Amino acid sequence: MPKKLADARLRLFNIPKKSYFLFGPRGAGKSTWLKMAYPDGLIIDLLDPDVCRQFQAYPERLKERVLGTPNRPIVIDEIQKSPELLSVVHSLIEDGIGPFVLTGSSARKLKRTGVDLLAGRAQLFRMHPFVASELLKFDLEFHLKYGMIPLIVSSPDPLNDLRTYLALYMKEEVMLEGLVRRVEPFARFLEAVSFSQGSPINASEIARECHISSKTVESYIGILEDLLLCFRVPIFSKRAKRILTAQAKFYYFDAGVYRQIRPKGPLDRPEEIDGIGLETLVAQHLRAWIDYANRGDELFFWRTKSGLEVDFVVYGESGIRAIEVKNSATIRPSDLRGLTEFLKDYPMAETMIVYRGRDVLQRGPITIIPANQFFLDEPYFELIRPG
Repeated sequence: MPKKLADARLRLFNIPKKSYFLFGPRGAGKSTWLKMAYPDGLIIDLLDPDVCRQFQAYPERLKERVLGTPNRPIVIDEIQKSPELLSVVHSLIEDGIGPFVLTGSSARKLKRTGVDLLAGRAQLFRMHPFVASELLKFDLEFHLKYGMIPLIVSSPDPLNDLRTYLALYMKEEVMLEGLVRRVEPFARFLEAVSFSQGSPINASEIARECHISSKTVESYIGILEDLLLCFRVPIFSKRAKRILTAQAKFYYFDAGVYRQIRPKGPLDRPEEIDGIGLETLVAQHLRAWIDYANRGDELFFWRTKSGLEVDFVVYGESGIRAIEVKNSATIRPSDLRGLTEFLKDYPMAETMIVYRGRDVLQRGPITIIPANQFFLDEPYFELIRPG
């Protein structure tokens, strides 16, 4: 089993120089990293019920605390628990006090009440689950099964802790915040939408299966996005030369979360679930590398109406990179077809296949990379990694 990270400063996330929001799902390691990054900071933990009640009752108490301990960074953990504090933070920043670090694991309340208050005064960043190079040991089979959430990676009992993680998220974030009226349809939806992992969502089909409306399906997806439990990858259509599909692909944010939620039965092929798990692991690494590099690259996929597909396209000032993921130890000529067709439309693109074999191969312009090397060495993404 992988051991926990030895030093939180090994995270790829770089400390910004001014005040900033740091969003990330529960368990992504924000609090651990912040305590290491700001050992002398004033840390206000709104997950502590007593602390949260104090500031909700009297938001101005924040100004008193800050002025009472001057010349220190101020970290407010889980700011969405008391968004009223943002008005006080705004005022203090205007007075030249700070920097402030405001973390959150839900964007829902802040969309309505908060972030706009600090527009231009606080940058917005995301912290993701671990990437392979942040770990002292990376075990691909382990992480395909249990994912990369720091809380789970460091656990002596990852399976049960992953189950507990999902249960608490539903209880604390969904039910206590009143995001859904009844938890049973939402729980059915969580399972049903897992079959769409790595694919566009068919809202009508999920609605029929869960006995809810298509509008409710879209609402539930919005809740997952606000809780940072899922993301969508849009279609790459820059200067498109073919008719493309329109819908974005859906992903739970972590391979372990996907594997735990996805129902399994005698009709499910393990290699199918494993293949989507590997694709998810690649997707979450790409999102993390792009965000930490902070150079404006974006993540897409490419799929034509005729069914040609490339799993991921990274596009930005650093260029175009097209990545196909294959959960097999050998690559057949048919596995090259999507990338070959993509190159006809975008001949300047770098193309690669991530696979389960051991050797780096070159077939024409397409580089074929072992999964372990892709995750650990990252040489093919030097331009989108942090400088």
